[in-house]
Amino acid sequence: MVQLIVGNKGKGKTKHLLDKVNNEIKNVSGNIVYLDKSTKHMYELNNKVRLINVPDYMVTNSDEFLGFICGIISQDHDLQQMYLDSFLRIACLEEQDYSAAIHKLEEISEKFKVDFVISISKDEAELPEFCKSKVIVSL
Repeated sequence: MVQLIVGNKGKGKTKHLLDKVNNEIKNVSGNIVYLDKSTKHMYELNNKVRLINVPDYMVTNSDEFLGFICGIISQDHDLQQMYLDSFLRIACLEEQDYSAAIHKLEEISEKFKVDFVISISKDEAELPEFCKSKVIVSL
């Protein structure tokens, strides 16, 4: 399953994402990974959540990012959820590419039984139709 938290830059998407991951840690039996563009939120996350600073791994395009996601999944068979903050930035996505990446994440989610919660700096009205049903928070 892929869920989206959307809103323009500076609207508070990261706060919602952090609240959601910290609440979910109590309810999941598997592991949780949080991908971000920095380690700025390290102390706001429950210590059971694995924070990965994506720029440390020299990801330079969306294909590398999706491969990076699959690599994380392949090394942790207990992985249950992944949270992706600043999705467009960490995934190195251009405006026109993000819908294809979300489709690919849907496929990955179904195949490996990993849920994704993604923050996207876009207004809900700007999203493609298939993404609108995935929105859980619109700011």
